[in-house]
Amino acid sequence: MNVSADFLKQLEGYGLTTAEILYRMPDHPSLLQTYVWQHYDVAPSFPVLVRFLDFWRAKLDGALHSVKVAHSGLIKPAEFRAVEGIFRLH
Repeated sequence: MNVSADFLKQLEGYGLTTAEILYRMPDHPSLLQTYVWQHYDVAPSFPVLVRFLDFWRAKLDGALHSVKVAHSGLIKPAEFRAVEGIFRLH
């Protein structure tokens, strides 16, 4: 049985993180552009998002203005429990 890598991450405490990134247009710094980023990450430290923002600052021309973050743990401990047996109905 193949288990999705995303599902395994959720079991390890990762949740879906969405970041709305406002950045300045390189050719027109007075204009702001929006970029929406979404990935599995761990709250509250958000190491995956921090790495992405570090990459942005180092490699991309648009200066960051602001970042809004939303996070949702898709699998919560009370919602997931191991099954002790399999019952088949014919």
